[in-house]
Amino acid sequence: MTTQVDYYEVLGCARDADGATIKSSYRKLAMKYHPDKNGGCKEHEAKFKAISEAYEVLKDPQKRAAYDRYGHAAFQGGGAGGGGQDFSGFSDIFESVFGEFMGGQRGGRTQRRGADLRYDMEISLEQAFHGHQTEITVDVSSACDSCAGSGAKPGTAARACSTCGGIGKVRAQQGFFVVERTCPTCMGAGEVIADPCATCRGDGRVDKTKTLSVSVPPGVDEGTRIRLNGEGEAGPRGAPPGDLYIFLHVARHPVFSREGTTLHARAPISFATAALGGDVTIQGPDGTEHVIRIAPGTPSGREIRQRGAGMPVLQGRGRGDMVVHVEVQVPTRLTARQRELLEQLREADGQAPPIDEDSGFFSKMKAAFGG
Repeated sequence: MTTQVDYYEVLGCARDADGATIKSSYRKLAMKYHPDKNGGCKEHEAKFKAISEAYEVLKDPQKRAAYDRYGHAAFQGGGAGGGGQDFSGFSDIFESVFGEFMGGQRGGRTQRRGADLRYDMEISLEQAFHGHQTEITVDVSSACDSCAGSGAKPGTAARACSTCGGIGKVRAQQGFFVVERTCPTCMGAGEVIADPCATCRGDGRVDKTKTLSVSVPPGVDEGTRIRLNGEGEAGPRGAPPGDLYIFLHVARHPVFSREGTTLHARAPISFATAALGGDVTIQGPDGTEHVIRIAPGTPSGREIRQRGAGMPVLQGRGRGDMVVHVEVQVPTRLTARQRELLEQLREADGQAPPIDEDSGFFSKMKAAFGG
């Protein structure tokens, strides 16, 4: 059957079936004819080998193309899909398709990687602008120096677990499925320690305080994460360590608020500056002084954009913009002179000829102050 019957017929698929259809058909047939379900029936075992052989060829685009052109002759002489393959190869194919139902990979001990850790760091806007080099201190589980992380007393070693034979997993038959579970004796390590290390009590880890160097790149923002590989908790009994994630928080700035690479700033100005125009100087996070030109007749709430004066682009080139929000301030306490001038303005407002709606309050201020 494995050398005479058409592979497409074996899987019950049309010759133009796509890969998903072929895989779905194989899954159904493999579940039906798997030897674990049929109590070692030789006929079903032969069918299972046949459908596995067909799937091995048709799942591979190159092998499938060769089969479509030359048929079984394409694999004579030891090629893939030939009749000389053993049953263990088909078992591997079955597990590659049904791995999620079979407990993952077969065999091999489980190494529990150390836990990842989180560290929250606050930085200033200036540090976010320029970048920042600093050191942090963390308490973390690290490999035991006495036993070099093995968990065994110096001079001794762990032995293979007798329950799982050093594999780290045990199998149990449930119906026609063979289910793998973590070994309850060694907890997946594949080894047991008869004489544990007195320092770490067999865990291979001890608590330590570590000082780490952290480099914050320019342009970071609130919530940016920095990963320090291998600086998390050590894994038990020599397993790989986890990572340390540093979450950045940018402190509130007295002048600027931030939106991505754009900086926003308030610019309070007087009535006179709003009416007559002028300049406002704002110092950026890098210490550069930016002169903002206020045009005559600028109303409160106008936004003035200063190109390239914002935050640097993280891991990129260029900078964002600075947006200045103009706020015309109303004086609450007036000197005698100020009051006199405002009275003149009010009189001029009453005597001035009608103005069109586009002229605005500040046009009258200019007229009152002779400007």
